[in-house]
Amino acid sequence: MDSELARTFLTVVEAGNFISAAERLHVSQSTVSTRIHSLEELLGCVLFVRNKAGTTLTAAGRQFQKHATALVRTVAQARHDIGIPEGFSGTLVIGGRIGLWEEFLLQWLPLMQKASPEISIRAESGLEPDIMQGLIEGRIDIGVMYTPQSRPGLKVEQLFDERLVMVSTSAKNAPEPQDGYVYVDWGPEFYARHSVCFPNFGGPSLTANIGWLGLQHLMKNGGSGYFPMRIVLPHLAAKRLHVVTGAPEFSVPAYVVYPADSGREAITSAIGIMHRLASVTRTRIAAKPTRRIAPARK
Repeated sequence: MDSELARTFLTVVEAGNFISAAERLHVSQSTVSTRIHSLEELLGCVLFVRNKAGTTLTAAGRQFQKHATALVRTVAQARHDIGIPEGFSGTLVIGGRIGLWEEFLLQWLPLMQKASPEISIRAESGLEPDIMQGLIEGRIDIGVMYTPQSRPGLKVEQLFDERLVMVSTSAKNAPEPQDGYVYVDWGPEFYARHSVCFPNFGGPSLTANIGWLGLQHLMKNGGSGYFPMRIVLPHLAAKRLHVVTGAPEFSVPAYVVYPADSGREAITSAIGIMHRLASVTRTRIAAKPTRRIAPARK
């Protein structure tokens, strides 16, 4: 069986419909339909019930899901093994949000290289849907993100609470969004709490789904926005940024996700180092209590 058919099947399951699956795979909707039709003919059964709301797995589809996952992971592992660089005994692929690479995963990386010098590491950045898809397919070994989804065979562990504070290039910014405010999409929980705290906020002139992009714009053009305390600490110390007095603070959990049954020593070592580093991070950002956002449902 062509593993691409199994990968397309899993993408449809994850996306919930053929249109979204096509966007994630960067192919046309007709290509996705053709692949699923070919797979159904090959297996001799119907895998999806199609309706206006999207797609729903049939009983046969649910049975095939575990086999498709195993097939895709086997092919991905084979590519890993074949593609191991000379001088290394294995590879490890880490996917994380750009904001979590800053001041966390970039500190984890040299610690991991020192602990396991025989392992070649591939570092990737992306948003939650892409990272989760990579974990499901086996292309990514470990994912670090804010809003993971519960999936069979994947283990989710919390690392730390991300402390989000409103900062401004002005020392006298009002404790609410002003002109030049940059709204960074830190997830649905942040959006919900932000809306409650600022009910009269009409909307920002700039919205960014990547914290790094929003912060760079703010530093160059002035303004305010919510960013992780661990990232803005150096700017606060240098007085390039200021914490807005009286503005509410929020907390968003950061998680690590990895295969529950991998048994790979490299993954176990990597997760252990992340938890130790997370403990240090919690100490750095826990200067005072925050207004917490309820943890995301996994």
